[in-house]
Amino acid sequence: MSTLIDGAVGWPEEFAARYRERGYWRGDTLGGLLRDWARSFGDDIAVVCGEERVSYRELDRRADVLAAGLLDLGIARDDRIVVQLPNVTEFVVLLFALARIGAIPVMALPAHRRAEITHLVELSSAVGYVIPDVFQGFDHRTLAAELDVRHVLVVGDPGEHTALSTVAGEPRELDPVDPTSVALLLISGGTTGRPKLIPRTHDDYAYNARASAEVCELTSADRYLVALPIAHNYPLACPGVLGILGVGGTAVMAPAPSPDVAFALVEKEGVTVTGLVPPMARMWVEATEWSTEDLSSLRLIEVGGAKMDPDLARAMPPALGCVAQQVFGMAEGLLNYTRPGDSTDLLENSQGRPLSPDDEVRVVDADGHDVEPGAVGELLTRGPYTLRGYYRAEQYNATAFTPDGFYRSGDLVRQLPSGHLVVEGRIKDVINRGGEKVPAGELEDLLLAHPAVAQAAAIGLPDETLGELVCAVIVAAGTPPKLKQLRAHLAELGLARYKQPDKLVVLDRLPLTAVGKISKRDLVAQLSP
Repeated sequence: MSTLIDGAVGWPEEFAARYRERGYWRGDTLGGLLRDWARSFGDDIAVVCGEERVSYRELDRRADVLAAGLLDLGIARDDRIVVQLPNVTEFVVLLFALARIGAIPVMALPAHRRAEITHLVELSSAVGYVIPDVFQGFDHRTLAAELDVRHVLVVGDPGEHTALSTVAGEPRELDPVDPTSVALLLISGGTTGRPKLIPRTHDDYAYNARASAEVCELTSADRYLVALPIAHNYPLACPGVLGILGVGGTAVMAPAPSPDVAFALVEKEGVTVTGLVPPMARMWVEATEWSTEDLSSLRLIEVGGAKMDPDLARAMPPALGCVAQQVFGMAEGLLNYTRPGDSTDLLENSQGRPLSPDDEVRVVDADGHDVEPGAVGELLTRGPYTLRGYYRAEQYNATAFTPDGFYRSGDLVRQLPSGHLVVEGRIKDVINRGGEKVPAGELEDLLLAHPAVAQAAAIGLPDETLGELVCAVIVAAGTPPKLKQLRAHLAELGLARYKQPDKLVVLDRLPLTAVGKISKRDLVAQLSP
């Protein structure tokens, strides 16, 4: 078993050799791929952001200049840099610049706040933090001033920090980067409190994007709308930005996925493909009833992040004039897609089949035994782009993986004879709010820090728009707090907005299981509409 960077476990050599032999791992690095694409696609447009249009050749040049500037700052190979940028060209340039010098971006999300960012900086031992000045009303420079990092680089007005635009150096010959090394650290949805870090190598992530682009039949004529936050695995490499650049197409940056923003970009830029979460896909469908924009360029919309209900799957093609593709996957690796040739039943009622011929899938019962074909069980998986261990999480890894390397996903699925999976729920304690994963344990710990909360449970309640609402169920210590007070308390502790409860329920006591634990199943049954 190889070791990537401190605490990140790699693949056993016998598996690595097989993945190379079968052509999944080609010895590519992300920085090297951009060089190849610049040679192949030259002056074709790689990225559109507002009125800015950046060619492949210019993107390659900017990555070289920034890479040299980062080296001049003292940023070195394997240094971790927390990146918290919205959908802007600078994100793409920075990703490739870091890849070229072998430094590792930690992919924070725009919605993260002090609690999450401090954790990511400390867990990764980050030496830098890259941010916008102000985004959606939040001044990231103020947060940056609280962190113990050597470098704070800002897109926009840097204030007391350093403007990213000034980080530039003379391009130079760089030492080669090992394709088996870690290219980036993605953020897990988290199930036991704060998020874990997912090491993705150049080899496996390049395959992730390339194979996804093939399944989605991307060509150089495609225009991919980056509607969801680009730091998510889904819009970054499923097929996302990396997938569209790999075929010579164009990535169109959207500041938000809402129809009032996205539809105008679809019409203006001739967008052909995008990826959405189910609540946003529903909003797009509803918005077609009054919108006047021309959406005829669309040919494919991926829907993932949460299970799409069959009614929405049926409504999308006639409303939006394109194919609706179901995607079920995880930043940890395994991706499942419906295919263009799938039957109507599979397109509407399954969440796709595995991307790679070498994706190994098991569906097991609570004792780890394989269930009967078609029965519901926990999804276990391993393969050429699925991690073998979280970064710096040795104790957690001992239970998150089987002894023979299968990742325990926590998702409850059943597998059809065709190989397609149908998601039936999960066993991990995570609330899926519109595709954003909210770890119940993290929220509960912070709720209990409020002096008026004696006991707390965080549960997901069914919601037609978001899939699940975040509900805080508490037993009060004295006068019960109001929802607004609890939310202010959580914001003060630096918890991201999307993790805060949508609803508060105060009970005299919480139901318990036979072994004395809070029974969330009973709470959900009691409080569901």
